[in-house]
Order: sequence, then C-alpha cells, then structure tokens
Amino acid sequence: MFYTIKDECSAEITEKKSKFICNVFHVESVQEAEDKLNIIRKKYHDARHNCYVYKVVEEDAFKASDDGEPSGTAGVPMLNIVNGRNLSNILVVVTRYFGGILLGTGGLVRAYSLATTTALDDSNIIKQEMGLEASFNVEYKELEEVKYHLKNRNIVISSQEYLENVRIFVEGREEDILKLQNEKLSERVELKDFVVLKKKYIEIE
Repeated sequence: MFYTIKDECSAEITEKKSKFICNVFHVESVQEAEDKLNIIRKKYHDARHNCYVYKVVEEDAFKASDDGEPSGTAGVPMLNIVNGRNLSNILVVVTRYFGGILLGTGGLVRAYSLATTTALDDSNIIKQEMGLEASFNVEYKELEEVKYHLKNRNIVISSQEYLENVRIFVEGREEDILKLQNEKLSERVELKDFVVLKKKYIEIE
C-alpha cells in the first residue's frame, strides 16, 4: 500500500527574490515521468534550474536530481519529503528563477523543501494497493442491477463497451474480484465470459 496524488497540482513561493515553482504529477512509468519532465523543461526553458524527483512503484525506480544546484540541496530534500509521506507513482519538479541573491546551501534546502511541501499540502492524496482488473458481459436489461451490486461490493467500473451485450471492465481488491468471478451476483444476473485481465494498483478508501 502507498499514497499518490490523483490530479496534477502546483504551488509557487518566493525566497529572497528567487521564484520557486513546484509542479506535481501522477505517473505510472519512468518513461511517463521523463516525458512530463521534458514538458516542464520546455515550458520553463528560461529558468536556471528544474530540480526533480520521481518514484515509480511498478518499476521499483526512483531518481532525484539537483539539476546544477549544489549537491544535496534540492533533489535529496525533495525525495526525503516524498518518502516521508509514503508517496509513489509521482513526479515532483521544482523550477527556480534566480533572483540575484545567493541563498546558500541551507537556504536552498529550505526553499526547495518548502516549495515541495506547499504543493503536496494542496494536492488530492489517495491511497492505492495492488488489485485486479477484470471484464465480463451482461445483458442490457441487467445493467442497472449489476451497477448496484458492484457498488455495494466496492468494485469500480472503469469502462463499458456497448455491443450485442454490454462488456464491463472493473477493478477492485483481489479478494473482491475473485469472489465476483466465483459467486453469482444475484439470482437474476449472470456474468458471462468473465476474464481476469491483470494486476493493477487501485484506489482504496
């Protein structure tokens, strides 16, 4: 189990005329993190530094960068905050526009830390754990009843395909999905062509 952010968020602080802009993203792969980092670099192409940290639980990967700031003054403090809050599948980028006044190593650590915590404090944090994704068919006349029973079992419908029957894609805790596969949903409803698709990190209450 870990925490992550649901939506992108940002915050801005000023320290001795230097401006620090923090952007936070939910990511699910190293490639996605690198792609979003490049977008930030292009957006703030005239900035002195784009320091960052990312953690991706699926690939057991993390990286922290000072991007030209003195060693240990940006990336590591940002990583310590991310780790301290048990956050994963996250990219944090703090962009600095130099204001002409040197902050010193202690000042830089405080500024990058404050920018990071300010953004995270304003973010929508969710809890995730490993679950399962599955799909099955139901008849159109059964759809509303199926939705009712799935909601009561804390199983989330991620998408639907309307063909000859309705193909429903769901995600939930492993025990809930397997129970759904092995037990009848109700006396009137039959879930046809049930397939467990893959393991997947899911949002939990």
